[in-house]
Amino acid sequence: MRKTRWFWRFLLLVVLTVSGWGCGTAQAEVKVRDGCRSDLLGTSQVTAHIRFEEHPPASPMATSDIEIEVPKTWPLARHLTYSEDSERYRKAMGCLLRKQRNPGTQNEWRPHDPLVNARNDTVKVSYTAFNTIDTSNTGVKNIRVGPWVIEKAGGKKWHVLLQPPALQNIRWKLIDAKLSDLNFDDLSGRASSASSNSLAWSNQFPSSVRIDVDLPWQRSLALSLTGSGSPLWSSAAIASWWVCASAVIALAALRAQRTQPANGRRAPQQPPRGRALTQTLVYWTLLNVAVAVTLLLLIQLPGISARWHALICIPAGWALVLAACPWNRAASPGVVPDEPSESTGLRRRPARVVIATASSVAGIGFLVVLAHDLFGLPESLEPSTAAPLGRCALVLLGLATMWLWLAAMTAWAWRFAQEGGLVRARWGAEWDRSPGRCVAAVGAVLVAAAGVLLTCLWWTTQRQWERSTWLTERANSANYEKQVNKVLANFAFTDLTWVFAYSWVLTGIALVALLHFRARQLPRSPRGRAYFSIGPSNSDLLLIVSAFSLFVGIRAAIFSGFRALNGAWLVLSVFTLYIALTAGRRYSTLNRLGDTFCAQRLNSKRCRRELMQKAHEYRHLNHQMYLLDQGRAGGVTCEQLEERLHGLHQWLVAGCRGTSPPDQVSVLDVALTLGPDAHWWDNALRAARLAFFFGVPASGALTYYEVQDTMEQLLFYSSPTSLPQFFANFIVYQLAWAVAGFTLGALWRLLPGRQGPLRAWSLTAAYGGPICVGFLLIGITRTDPGTFLLYMVLLLSVLTLTSIWMDMATFREERQYWPSRSALLLSIYQMRGFSSQIAWILVQFTAVVGIWYNLNRH
Repeated sequence: MRKTRWFWRFLLLVVLTVSGWGCGTAQAEVKVRDGCRSDLLGTSQVTAHIRFEEHPPASPMATSDIEIEVPKTWPLARHLTYSEDSERYRKAMGCLLRKQRNPGTQNEWRPHDPLVNARNDTVKVSYTAFNTIDTSNTGVKNIRVGPWVIEKAGGKKWHVLLQPPALQNIRWKLIDAKLSDLNFDDLSGRASSASSNSLAWSNQFPSSVRIDVDLPWQRSLALSLTGSGSPLWSSAAIASWWVCASAVIALAALRAQRTQPANGRRAPQQPPRGRALTQTLVYWTLLNVAVAVTLLLLIQLPGISARWHALICIPAGWALVLAACPWNRAASPGVVPDEPSESTGLRRRPARVVIATASSVAGIGFLVVLAHDLFGLPESLEPSTAAPLGRCALVLLGLATMWLWLAAMTAWAWRFAQEGGLVRARWGAEWDRSPGRCVAAVGAVLVAAAGVLLTCLWWTTQRQWERSTWLTERANSANYEKQVNKVLANFAFTDLTWVFAYSWVLTGIALVALLHFRARQLPRSPRGRAYFSIGPSNSDLLLIVSAFSLFVGIRAAIFSGFRALNGAWLVLSVFTLYIALTAGRRYSTLNRLGDTFCAQRLNSKRCRRELMQKAHEYRHLNHQMYLLDQGRAGGVTCEQLEERLHGLHQWLVAGCRGTSPPDQVSVLDVALTLGPDAHWWDNALRAARLAFFFGVPASGALTYYEVQDTMEQLLFYSSPTSLPQFFANFIVYQLAWAVAGFTLGALWRLLPGRQGPLRAWSLTAAYGGPICVGFLLIGITRTDPGTFLLYMVLLLSVLTLTSIWMDMATFREERQYWPSRSALLLSIYQMRGFSSQIAWILVQFTAVVGIWYNLNRH
């Protein structure tokens, strides 16, 4: 009787089990796994979604959304509503979303913790995860995105499988995949619906879902152009950028050495100090590309230990500090100094302080490397476990190495600024008088900077560990300690490669220093009066164009996404800008009036005051003509006004000595073309300051947009230099606007256009060659041009505002006669001209808002 009873119970259990497998909502029994007590999970309702988002030209990103409804009868259901730091919450959530074993193997990202919504009978869990599909040949075989696994199949093809850690033995209510523009094949053959870019399954087991995806050729081309197609291609792209940039800068500097600035006339030879500065710049470019290639090779070497990184980077940083010779203002290897008393080019006190300080810091680093046993560290400097003394030694090693490289960058910047005359005299005197105090102050700032980088690295390490162990115990396990020790051992090399990536800023400082030195070497007339200079000479023009391409032009290449073409983009930018500006200068106002006019009417302060008075009179007469048209002239006749205007034009004709100037050129146009200052260098500095000020909102907008992007957020949380990169981007944008303004001011008298905004447009249009190439590549690779357009419109807006303020500064002496700046602008632009400028600014503002809206919508 008892055996019969057990037989019927077993038969009933089998019938219930089989019937559960056939219904829409599964009733299967799931075995207890890792203490999850999941026998009632078979009544769960599960929906899963995966979508592949295109971020051309970056790698595609896969985003997974999964929703699980579990009954409250499940013993762990109520634990899902506990705090995220609760052990019971982590255990219950781990039963649904991930395996408890090997918690550190999860490589997905999540924008936030799972959302839990408790209902009457069920608890709903919504979990979102995302990850990038790395198409480079880096050995990555599979990528986990929520319950999905993306396996590499060879070439650029990937298998997309649904392999959840839990709930594998029940039918899922809905599964769908949105595949964007990817090529795909449904290998399961069980999709309930399909379209050109999506697939869907209903009431299927997870194991039934299998998709093959492949990149179209446009996306493959875009990835290749970003330098992310393969490590070899990426390295070649970086190396080509350094080589091309160094070659362009060196050629521009060598050409500038052969000619005398200011009036474009060839001089017998450049002053010794000028030759020293030029050769210092060439020396730096060669050293810069050599160090960049060395670091690139070190990154590519597999399995190199932290010990070898330290043994290479510490001497390299020490050598870079000494090679900069910050104690010497003018000497350069193989160059005779200006003053015979400084035949060796060595100021003993500053040299001793710098050498002693750099050697002491390098000695501290070598002590940790060579005497690692004293600190309980292995020879590789990557211990599995380390005592507090050992970790302090690793921190000291990283800070010492970083300090040397930061000191090297600072020393080279100081060297360029000194030789170019950018340093104030009192600063140079203080450096010569108290070098120890100066080195101590700068050294303390560099220690603080290295400490900030170390803090950011520690913060990133913590975030990475929390990401991989967010549903497990977060105690200081052996794996965590090993990870921290490895990160500390490689801290210096990780961050110094990022620091040296910005060494091109030093090249920009050197270019500006060389331009400043050449601008101040003004030739004199027999009476001791400086010749009037319309603008930079051809050699100086090449230096200015190189600086513009380095700071401003290359940003457009980055925004268009073609980083692999940065070197070619830089060369193309320099070439097209130089040719366009050289050809366009013949249409400038002063060039159309001729050299004779400039020599007769603009060659002294008295002539400039006379020009400004006549420009004021011209505006007054035009205003009276306007009042006369409205019947409010006050007794002045049209013939009288026309006669006085004709007299002003005759003043221009007399200055040209028989050569009739264009009828449409007025004295007001000449005054606006001359600019607010007497020399083109002063105009350049004024415009740079204005552009830097007007560029603050633009830099904030671009930086904010980068942080808002999901891909950038991923990098922000994964890279140890993400937080410094955020501030570095803002500073680089500000430098870009300042250099753009500097270029506008330096070429103010050479650019076509009668008013400032037209000159801003002329400079932007001269950069048309690379822009056209960028749009062509964007069209071929189907890359979103939104960010590229936003950058270009912001650049034009900053230059437009700068040019308007430059025009207003030209008549700054009349500010006392007008109630406001806007009234002065109304007078300068003759009302109708000012209205057109306002309309032009509103058009640019509308374009910025429209592009911003479309970028955020996508």
